[in-house]
Amino acid sequence: MSYLGLTPSEHTSMDRVRRGSITKTGNTHVGRILVETAKHYRYRPSVFREMKKRREGQPLLVLAIADRAQRRLHRLYFKLKETHRKVVTVAITRELIGFIWAILWHQALPVIAA
Repeated sequence: MSYLGLTPSEHTSMDRVRRGSITKTGNTHVGRILVETAKHYRYRPSVFREMKKRREGQPLLVLAIADRAQRRLHRLYFKLKETHRKVVTVAITRELIGFIWAILWHQALPVIAA
């Protein structure tokens, strides 16, 4: 998340910790694409014909993580939209990055074990 600049800034001195807004550092191109992707979670989760073709042959664990991400992020979008309108997109983007990391980690496990 810090690579994409989606971590909160922090001002710490002695025993006082103050967290600020999201930093703007990191890879801006990838961050912008993920922010735009996060905006699509306002739509109901579904798998259309084109996506079914792309999903063929993918590991079941990856598909399970993707399905769980769709449902969770859609619910979270509307939950946050009611109370935190300004931060909903960045919050969804941070969650999305977590799911992407999980998929990449599960894909890398066989390589690490070898």
